[in-house]
Amino acid sequence: MKVMAIGTLKPLSQEQRQRYLPTEVPATLKLYLEGKMEQFWLRDNEVGVIFLMSVDSVDEADRLLKALPLGQANLLTFELMPIGPLLPLGMLMGPK
Repeated sequence: MKVMAIGTLKPLSQEQRQRYLPTEVPATLKLYLEGKMEQFWLRDNEVGVIFLMSVDSVDEADRLLKALPLGQANLLTFELMPIGPLLPLGMLMGPK
């Protein structure tokens, strides 16, 4: 299933940036290489991130995101939304 994860980042001090970002980036890349994260974007003004995830459930997405360094430190929280195809577009195809 696809899950859109909209993350909100608490303001980070310079010390927090130096402490967490060197481990956050490789941990995020690992999820990408494992196929759990398909795309990622930085939200405007660096208020957070948006991840498009490919997971078995919303619970799996939640578990994976909370395991990231910023998630463990409760500095990055997510709103998780299951998403899928726009099914009403099928009406444009006409009867089968």
